[in-house]
Amino acid sequence: MIFPSGSRHWVVYCLLPILIAAWQVARASTEEDITVNRLTTTQGTIAYELQGSGPLVLLLPGLGDLRQSYRFLAPKLAEAGYRVASVDLPGHGDSGTDWPDYQTATVAEGMLALLDELGAESATVVGNSFSAGVATWMATERPERVNRIVMIGPFVRDYGKPPLMMRMTMGVLFNGPWKVRSWAWYHSTLFTGATPADYEAYQRDLKANLSEPGRFQAVKAMIDRNDAAVERRLDQVKQPSLVIMGSKDPDYDDAKAEAEWISQRLNGEMAMIDGAGHYPQAERPEETFAILRDFLNTADRAD
Repeated sequence: MIFPSGSRHWVVYCLLPILIAAWQVARASTEEDITVNRLTTTQGTIAYELQGSGPLVLLLPGLGDLRQSYRFLAPKLAEAGYRVASVDLPGHGDSGTDWPDYQTATVAEGMLALLDELGAESATVVGNSFSAGVATWMATERPERVNRIVMIGPFVRDYGKPPLMMRMTMGVLFNGPWKVRSWAWYHSTLFTGATPADYEAYQRDLKANLSEPGRFQAVKAMIDRNDAAVERRLDQVKQPSLVIMGSKDPDYDDAKAEAEWISQRLNGEMAMIDGAGHYPQAERPEETFAILRDFLNTADRAD
């Protein structure tokens, strides 16, 4: 006999196939509940996913990335009692390439329209990289609609025109038939620790998406933006704010100094994730979630 006489383990053994089947059905049901929604605004089409219920948290990825950048963070926020909208930027993912332009103000206007669609009086806006500027614009353009902002690896200041050699290098890398492969390579360099276990599949999806007509033009338009207007608005942000920065983010000469400068301009908080790169929400989701949860809880108590 496999189990000792009188053991109840045989009951579990007999029920195991049923339990596994039930788990698979429950898992499939959960996955099916997360559907892609689309909103057509006066600017263009926005694609987004919804999870959970409670106060709204808007998750905006960086340029040249997908809403799935938050694939590890969004479920944790939903489980913590938030309604989470993971959004594709204009021209990216499942969002349309029908936008008149891809400047920060235009993207912010579209995201404010999404808040209307979701019936939210206000929301927490989380923006990674380029989208930190979108969060800033939303918070200052319509302050009553944004109750707090979180910036992850933010680009929100005017660095001026890049040196000639850098402009020439970028011109070569991001033009021609190799542009998508070049971007995918660059994206991979922004992880300074271990990449997520599913990163190879994620990269395939990212390259396939950016190879679709019109999508890389959106990426280039966002790269070529000027953040001077965003920088001027930093002092106007009155909502609670948090800057999350990976200590080894290769996009900055000194990531900690950058986070300090931005958080001081915002009169907000900052948190460093030791050893993380530009995408801590994917590279270090547990730590990112813990920091974000504590910030949201503190802000909720203050409200």
